[in-house]
Amino acid sequence: MPVLQFTEEDFWTGRLPVVEAQQAQEHGPVFKRVIDDGPQVGLLTVFLVGPEANRMVMHTRRQAFSHDRGWTPVIGEIMGKGLLNMDDPEHARHRKMWNPAFTSAYMESYLPLLQEVIAEHTARWAERGEIDVYQGAREITFDVAARALAGVPHGPEVERLQQLFYTLLYGGGMVTAETYEEYIQKAMAARAELLQTLLRIIAERRASPTDVQPRDVLGMIVRARDENGEALSDEQVLGHLNILLVAGHETTTMLASWVLYYLATMPEQRERIAAELTGLLGDSQTPITVEMMRGMKHLDNFIRETGRLHPPVLHVPRGVLEDVEFAGYTIPAGTQVRLALAATHHLPEVFADPEVFDADRFAAPRDEEKRTPYALVTFGGGSRICIGINFANIEVKALAAHVLRNYHMEPVRAEPPVQAGFITTVIPDGLPMRIRPLT
Repeated sequence: MPVLQFTEEDFWTGRLPVVEAQQAQEHGPVFKRVIDDGPQVGLLTVFLVGPEANRMVMHTRRQAFSHDRGWTPVIGEIMGKGLLNMDDPEHARHRKMWNPAFTSAYMESYLPLLQEVIAEHTARWAERGEIDVYQGAREITFDVAARALAGVPHGPEVERLQQLFYTLLYGGGMVTAETYEEYIQKAMAARAELLQTLLRIIAERRASPTDVQPRDVLGMIVRARDENGEALSDEQVLGHLNILLVAGHETTTMLASWVLYYLATMPEQRERIAAELTGLLGDSQTPITVEMMRGMKHLDNFIRETGRLHPPVLHVPRGVLEDVEFAGYTIPAGTQVRLALAATHHLPEVFADPEVFDADRFAAPRDEEKRTPYALVTFGGGSRICIGINFANIEVKALAAHVLRNYHMEPVRAEPPVQAGFITTVIPDGLPMRIRPLT
């Protein structure tokens, strides 16, 4: 089995997925490498690249790949147990509790709140003149997750929760120069405060009459009963709430940030999407509906292409439960696997000119993602595709539409931003933009 070769520069410049794709073309879709940083330092890991690898792990042999044994060693005790790191049948039972909150009917009820949050957070962008769009997107998406999905009202508590989660996830050791030990110290202090706050929120929800509780994911989890009629424990609800708030904003932050960057730097794309908006609304400032958003095909393709080039998660971890044969190799039970999602998006046999931004690759008659199953995996795939995929798309569309209708943006820096990371990603230097009103 060949060794996956990449440098620290590849990591910091965001070229790691490109390097993996190039090596997969030369040597095949299976590699090995010893992890050289973080909690699993020294661990021999197998990397899998390409649509067939995605299909195997997400579909045909999914029962052989454990989310628990993959994600839990990565996130440790920080996040607890939620949908992210549960295996079936436990995962299927718990996901069933979440499903009603992500139906099309719920999207209609969420949208006015999404638009309200976006308007509140962007109201002073032009007055400030220059903002970090990456940080601005994070503030919006966390506020949306807290208010729409967990029912936490806007205010200092939401801001503090965001600070705690950011310290917990990126306090050091992941993509900064600090040591892993320093990261753990900061993370544990943040976790203690976060635990106290979230347990109080859960207790307040339990004490609240059912008929006055918000119709959100947290309410559904608190009211849920298992097969014996028992409510979930505080520990179980806490694990779900952690994952809900983190997964509900970090991945969307990355996608939204790059969408705004490309809108600012690609005038032809911006004009096409603006024309779509005008065709739907004319000069009216009427709020956009979910049905209108479904009709914005170019914006949809634009977001998908952004997600192809900049997926928020580069590698998903899995633990192998039984021996698996793939591409001429045996992957033994007990192995740690990293499924290289982002590298798939850079394979030229899957996507033509993969380094070029081309939203029309997803339009008929090309439909490049439909030619090869499990080619576009920005949100994963199979039965465990991200439960919030529709919510995230609606949120990013609402943000893009609001900005297009109200502001002109241009990057402060001439050089393009860099997305760095290994499992999840960040934009270390941010996305500073100059903002001015359209009128």
